[in-house]
Parts: sequence; C-alpha cells; structure tokens
Amino acid sequence: MSGPNGDLGMPVDVGMEGENDSFGEAEYAAINSMLDQINSCLDHLEEKNDHLHARLQELLESNRQTRLEFQQQLGEDPSDASS
Repeated sequence: MSGPNGDLGMPVDVGMEGENDSFGEAEYAAINSMLDQINSCLDHLEEKNDHLHARLQELLESNRQTRLEFQQQLGEDPSDASS
C-alpha cells in the first residue's frame, strides 16, 4: 500500500535499456494489489459509516421519544416546544 506521500513501496527503475515506457506484469500486479487493498479499506469504512448512521438514527429517535415523554409529564403540548 502507498505511504502518506504517495510512494508505491517498490522501486521504479527509470530509463532501463531495452524497455519502453510501458508497465510490466509485476507493476500491473502491484497496482492491482494496491487497488484491492484500497477497495477493502473503503468497503470497511462504508460499513462503519452505515453502522454509525444507524446508531445515530436510533439515538435521535430515542431522544425524540424521551423529549415527548418529558413534555407529557409536564403537561405541555409537544407542538409548542418545537419552536
């Protein structure tokens, strides 16, 4: 996987004789591996984000219910407190 400054983690020989500017099989395999790792990390982050979103929705609904119950105990109209 690449470092914080974008290093690929493997040396790249510049100006090798007998090679044109195309990538070889090893370079494509390394890039493919890095992309797979990035994809896995993004999938993991997406799962965590979905989990956090669901938990926040639950918390929001719980807070709404608690507020309504509290307002009912005080004898207030829930629509009056929303302003």
